[in-house]
Parts: sequence; C-alpha cells; structure tokens
Amino acid sequence: MTAEEIDQSSLERAPLSRELVVQSAVTIADESGIAALTMRSLAQTLGVKPMSLYYYVANKGEILDAIIDLVFLEVELPSTAGEWRSEMRSRADSLRRALRRHPWAIGLLESRTSPGPATLRHHDATLGVLRHAGFSVALTAHAYALLDSYTYGFALQEAALPFKGRDTASDVAVPLTELFSAGQYPHLLEIAREHVLKPGYDFGDEFQIGLTVILDALARWIPTEQETPAAIR
Repeated sequence: MTAEEIDQSSLERAPLSRELVVQSAVTIADESGIAALTMRSLAQTLGVKPMSLYYYVANKGEILDAIIDLVFLEVELPSTAGEWRSEMRSRADSLRRALRRHPWAIGLLESRTSPGPATLRHHDATLGVLRHAGFSVALTAHAYALLDSYTYGFALQEAALPFKGRDTASDVAVPLTELFSAGQYPHLLEIAREHVLKPGYDFGDEFQIGLTVILDALARWIPTEQETPAAIR
C-alpha cells in the first residue's frame, strides 16, 4: 500500500489503523507540505475526532518518525552481493526518486532521534556495503556523509528550481538572457545559450555527472595491500 493509493473513497471504507494513519499523514505532506500536517488536519482527512488518533500514535513526533521510516522503505536497499559503486549509484538514484516524490522529507531524513526499523536497516546496509568494499571505519563515515550530502543537496536544489524536467528551463532562461544581453554577465549568457537552452536540456542530468565524480574519487580511498591513505583517515 502506497501513499498514492490512498484516496477519499478508500478512507471512507477502511477501518482506522496505524498504517492508515501513517499513510494519510504522508498524503497530506505530499499534497500540502509538512507544515500542513497536524493532528487536526490528519483527523479531518480520516473523518475522525483528533483524540481517536492517539490510540494509534502517541503524538506528532511519532507520526514524523513513522512517515520518515516509510520514505526509507521506498529506497532501494544496497547489498554486499553487488559491486559497491553500482550499489551506491542505485541507492543514490533511488533516494533521489523518493525525495522527488516526497520533497518535504529532504530536511527530515536525518532529524529524527527515534528512527524506525526501515531507517536503521537502510543505514546499516549502506555502511555494510562500504565496509565490505574495503573502506576503513573512518573512511566509511566520510564516504557516507559525502554521498548523502550530495544527494540531499541535489534533491533540495532540484525541488527549488522554477522549472521541472527536460526542455522546461527555457521558460525561465529565455527571459533571463535579456538581462544578460547588455554584456555585463558574459558567462551567464554563454552558459544559457550554449548549454541550458540546447534541446533536451534537463538539470536532473547533472546528478549522474556529479555522482560519477564522487564515486571515482571515493574509489581512490580504498587502500591496497601496500598502502594506507593516512592523509585521509
């Protein structure tokens, strides 16, 4: 059962349960933002009195823990059975897709102090792949922080852009080029004309380019039998 599958008719038919409360909370956040998620708005969506919710969740904090856990449940779990770079790439791609579905989660994924089982399982599996690849404990921590900082940061920037998807940047870029045409901003004009306004441009393509650079750099951190990257550890 996913958040997209919950509609008003299903809410009217289904008996109240913790799963329904959590899924409904995700739906509210997806449609109206995390600020719109309150015990009152959740009760209204479910067609019950606010006090009825406390039978299933202790407070709003527990709801936030649960919906973040649901987001992590949507992210592909990396495995030591695969090549570590491929696993980290698949995991980053999956995480980015989840954040595009749930942009409200970008600032919450690492904020919870009572993480759920899916959250813990995800972090443990990711750390396990890096350790299995040959990273030391310290380098594993560095690599994980770098990968998440890049993925979360890109997702945040992508969500904030005033255009979405392929060949949509021109709606914003074309009017801006008029501001550049006086010659004061030659480099902005150049990148707009020679890159952003080219057919097929999609800012999202930058994600794979940056991820490749990071993974290639991280690969050099894995020590061979003859060397240890003392300067990094």
